[in-house]
Amino acid sequence: MALWDGTAFAVAEALIGATLTTEGPEGQTSVTITEAEAYGGSDDPASHAWRGQTARNSPMFGPAGTLYVYRSYGIHWCLNVVTGAVGDPQAVLIRAGIPHQGQELIVQRRGRLDHLADGPGKLTQALGIDGSMDGCHFERVESLSIVAPKRAPTVVWKPRVGLTRAIERPWRCVLVSTD
Repeated sequence: MALWDGTAFAVAEALIGATLTTEGPEGQTSVTITEAEAYGGSDDPASHAWRGQTARNSPMFGPAGTLYVYRSYGIHWCLNVVTGAVGDPQAVLIRAGIPHQGQELIVQRRGRLDHLADGPGKLTQALGIDGSMDGCHFERVESLSIVAPKRAPTVVWKPRVGLTRAIERPWRCVLVSTD
């Protein structure tokens, strides 16, 4: 069973502690995912799919494992993994990670030594993820891979951040420890 099979909540929790890796001409980079946020689709006012399918959010209505990569505020790329059945637009935003491999390349991409992947836009910049992956299936993007953690980490569910709707919902899963 793939990490993206299940509800947005199950997938968000399963992604915590996983290693997300990108590989390109510049080299290989990876992070350990420390924060992921669930979006419930048509019953979630904070979801891009809440009002139905559009050209922008159409990947969310695809099969589990489809990537939904969009620009936030016209500046930062954000990486989401679609979950659930076709037509049920649940997804998980990968919000943050700890650099694991390719630190020099990550620092070069970010142009700084700190706060390398502690937000969704920072994470995609650190890993070199952009809109070219939007609508692709995770298994068909050769430059992107994910490996589940060897053991389930301890997590806590908190309210989502950076939203104006449904902010009270505790749908953000955060790594507490790997013990």
